[in-house]
Amino acid sequence: MRILLVEDDSMLGDALCRSLTQDGFVVDWAQNAEDAELSLSSVVYGLVLLDLGLPDKEGLEFLSDQRSAANPIPIIILTARDAVVDRIAGLDTGADDYLVKPFDPDELSARIRALQRRQAGRFSPLIEHGSLVINPAIREVYRNGERIWLTAKEYALLAALIERPGTLLSKASIEERLYGWGDEVESNAVEVHIHNLRKKLGHGIIRTVRGVGYIIEEPS
Repeated sequence: MRILLVEDDSMLGDALCRSLTQDGFVVDWAQNAEDAELSLSSVVYGLVLLDLGLPDKEGLEFLSDQRSAANPIPIIILTARDAVVDRIAGLDTGADDYLVKPFDPDELSARIRALQRRQAGRFSPLIEHGSLVINPAIREVYRNGERIWLTAKEYALLAALIERPGTLLSKASIEERLYGWGDEVESNAVEVHIHNLRKKLGHGIIRTVRGVGYIIEEPS
């Protein structure tokens, strides 16, 4: 999942980028509302992590603007404002979750995974697809009970494809999910990851739709 972090605190923003990247997420970091709005207009994100005390616009106003524009992107508020009235205001303005600083980065990752499950209509913490079983909490993949060792990018690609089986992803949309600002993307990077996944998972799981993209079929 590619995440937009909107946070003006340099130390916290850097720490969150590092911890979320270690947990397998791709993170772009905007330090003000203007940059965040520009990013949302040009990149497809799976989630926004939003601080309320931004230097150029109140976080709740930013949130309200997104919801008024019918932007359905999940948004988790990260703030030091711990009063009940503030939590109510955040959730009623359209936030999907509200986390008070300071918080444990592992709790944030767990909340993100819970939000992903709700978005995908899943109830189990495991993703089961035919002979494949994926544990997002520890990023482990099994096929027929045997552990399959994947690189971080291979796992992210598999997770993107299997998130909604039967949905075709173009090469461009896959690149957007796997790479953040400043990442160098070789022209054949996606093809290489697909090739390696097929070698490790076996052929027949990922199908190429020539000239369009890639798809994991619904399990029979």
